Parts: sequence; C-alpha cells; structure tokens
Amino acid sequence: MTTVASDTVFAVVFTIFVVVTLVLSVLVIRFTLQRASASRARWLAGLDHGGEEPEEEPGPITALVLAGGGVRGAVQIGMLQVLTEYGFVPDLVYGSSVGALNGVAFAGDPTRSGVERMTEIWKGLTRDSVYPQGRLHGPWLYLQQRDSVYANTGLRTVIEQGIEFEHLEDAVIPVEVVATSLTDGRERWFTYGSAVEAVLASAAIPALFPPMAIDGDRFIDGGVVNNVPLRRAVDAGATRIVVLLCSPPMLTPATPRRPVEAMLNALFISIHARFARDMAQLPPGVEVIICSGAEGGTRDFDDFSTTEALIAQGRQEATEVVRRYGLGLSGTDSTAGSAGFRLPEDDDPLAPSPPAGPPAPDAASGSPLTQPEPGT
Repeated sequence: MTTVASDTVFAVVFTIFVVVTLVLSVLVIRFTLQRASASRARWLAGLDHGGEEPEEEPGPITALVLAGGGVRGAVQIGMLQVLTEYGFVPDLVYGSSVGALNGVAFAGDPTRSGVERMTEIWKGLTRDSVYPQGRLHGPWLYLQQRDSVYANTGLRTVIEQGIEFEHLEDAVIPVEVVATSLTDGRERWFTYGSAVEAVLASAAIPALFPPMAIDGDRFIDGGVVNNVPLRRAVDAGATRIVVLLCSPPMLTPATPRRPVEAMLNALFISIHARFARDMAQLPPGVEVIICSGAEGGTRDFDDFSTTEALIAQGRQEATEVVRRYGLGLSGTDSTAGSAGFRLPEDDDPLAPSPPAGPPAPDAASGSPLTQPEPGT
C-alpha cells in the first residue's frame, strides 16, 4: 500500500516537473526569438544609416543671413544690438561682403557686449582708415594698370580688430562667408581656415580692393554672385531665416547721369534680381523675416559720416520687426521661441521691456516679409 502511494506521488511530481520544464522552455525560446528579431531590425536600420544607430530628428534650425552693402553695413550693427538685447542666438550664420565682416565678428561673440565692441569699431571708421590714400591720388588711378585703386591694408586692420579668433571653425556659432572666384566666376564658400582672409576675399570690392589669393585661386566680393546668401541657409535645412539687409529689398534705380552710373545700376539690378528669385523659390515651411535699411543715408562708398545715423536706423527697424512678429514670445517654451529668442529676465537692468504681441499681419506696410504658405 505504501509502495503504491509513493508511486502515485512520484508520478504527480514528475508530471508537474515535466509541465513546468516545457513551459519554461517555450518561454525561453519565445524570448530568444523576440530578441533576435529586435536585433535584426536594429541591424537593418543601421544599414540605412551607414551602419550607425539612426539619429533623432533634428529640431527647427534658425539661420542669420547678413547681406552686403558697403558703408551701409553700419545699419546691421543697430539691428544686431536689438536682436542680442532680446537674446537672439541663431544656429547658423551666413555673410556676404560687409555682411561677412559683421557676421563673422558676431559669430565669434554673439552677445550684447560683443555687438557693443563691434559698434565702437564702426563708429571709429574713417575714409583714411579703410581706404588709405597715397601721396598721389585722383580719378586717374582708376585708369592705371593695377588690380585696385586702394590697398586692403586698412580693411585688414579693421577685420583683425573685429574678429577675435583665428579660424572660421573656431567661432561660437558655425559661420560661412561667400566670395566670387576669378577662375570660373562661381561662388566659393569658406567654412574653415583663416577668418581674416575669408572676410578679405568676401569684401574685396572690384576695382577698389585687390583680389584675395587663397589656395591657388583669386577672389573678389561675394556680393557679385550672392549678395544675400538666402539659398545657402535654405539648403542647410534652416526653417526660420532672419535676413539683415543694408537697403530696401525692392530696388528703384535712379536715372543715370553718367555711363558709370548706368553700369552700377545694372549691377545693382542683377544683385536684387538674385534675391527676388531666391525669395520666390522658397520651399514650403521656410519662414523668412527681413530687417532692411532705408534709402539714402550715405553720399559715397567711402563716406562714414552717417555711421551713427545708420546704426540708429537699424535699431528702429529691428525693434519694429521684434514687435511685429512677437519674436521671443512664440514657441512652447515660455522663455524661448523657435527663433532662438529669449525674453529678458525681470532682474536684468539692461534688458528692454518685453515686446508687445504681434499685430495682425499687414503686407502693405513695413519691409519685413514672410514667405506665405502655398496657395495664399
């Protein structure tokens, strides 16, 4: 009787053991297959990304584009004053001609104190400091067999004063500047290397300054081929672009009185046509906010007497743009908008008052422009 009972208990225990073993085996096999499937999925995804783990989707990119404009580049200083007062810090900076000078200096120190330093340099500029004249000077110099009327020694000194870092890749914000190649007539973008030489190339105004020799090529002013490098920012993936112009976006050519004035009119028309074309070809989802200078204000290419007036003009324009578009108030973060703006801290004695909310859009007034959605 005892033997029968023992056999029964053993049979029950053995059965339970077999069942548990089978259940555990099934669970282990299922877990192993799931892990293998997940590993294969990650491996296949890695093949689509060069064998690396797929990266997260990048967030919105804000670019700052600074156009060329000669002595009128002072207007961009007033604009930068206001933008930095509201904590504007773009992700990328692009510059052409004088916009390259201002843009590279700003990218090296994108703060209010950095812009104030730029302001003092601009206020100290004179005709002789930028366009040094020799003992013999006059209109006949334009007819001589030479690269330029002026040496670029004065301009180099100004650039070296404004830029406190050696190479473009050392800037706090990634910055690129454009120049025109004399080898093939195309635009050349400088993203690394000597910051001073890149700006000298981008600001080498034809006939006034000599071409800049870099890496076996010679370069002149970037404004000849791309005075407002808007497309470069779009191609980099920027979804919001703040453009600082030195003059109105729409050109009204003056009636020429001399052949040289007719030639300059043709150049300016070509420059503005490129910008208008780039604006018309903006892809959907890209917003462009424009700060522009007004007509007039300077009498000649070497006239720095209106620098302070141009800076004030730039401040007025940027202040209106900040007010109109509510920059600093947009976005899900209560202290930072999608354009990289920050509301001033309440305890910051130097901070301006927060801008008022944006009014209803008025396409007929002011120079700020935004690209409308398709079909509007």
